Amino acid sequence: MNTILRKSVLGIAGLAFTGGVFAGPVAAHAADTTASVKPVSVSVQGDKLIPHGVQGNQSRIDLNDEQTKNVKAIIAATKKAGMDERAAVVSIATALQESKLENLGHLGDRNDHDSQGLFQQRPSSGWGTVEQITDPEYSTTAFLKGLKQVDGWKDMPLTKAAQTVQVSAYPDHYAQWEQQAADLVAQHWNK
Repeated sequence: MNTILRKSVLGIAGLAFTGGVFAGPVAAHAADTTASVKPVSVSVQGDKLIPHGVQGNQSRIDLNDEQTKNVKAIIAATKKAGMDERAAVVSIATALQESKLENLGHLGDRNDHDSQGLFQQRPSSGWGTVEQITDPEYSTTAFLKGLKQVDGWKDMPLTKAAQTVQVSAYPDHYAQWEQQAADLVAQHWNK
């Protein structure tokens, strides 16, 4: 029995090693889509970059006119809600993760339940009607309302604040967008 168990463990370890050897270069190549990003001007408070607070590898996408318009709508809704740049950074990073800043309608079989809009909010979860959650101002205001209810959101990592509102199956994925979101806020906040 001990010999059988030992051979099984060694066999599994060998498969794991072989899988790592073969998947390693493929995974490394697939992960090579993140851009090397240098932060713009930031101030440091404790161990957090404000408003940047960057964690881990950062992703970046080029934005088209529609996506830029959605960035501006998120910033306008944030200002209208009386919230600061950090709230806009959290909102934009969340929308980058959820929809790449595209105001998505129902995607048929590719839809995650009934998720729609910039923040992939769900009518069945009480976020609003389809018409409401596909309106960038409404969906941002709904997200910000949830963010305001998170105690200490300004002092926590972006990904934790976003996850507390969104309740995503992938809670750590928001962090990869913080640098681009902060750069977009720095670029568009005072326009």
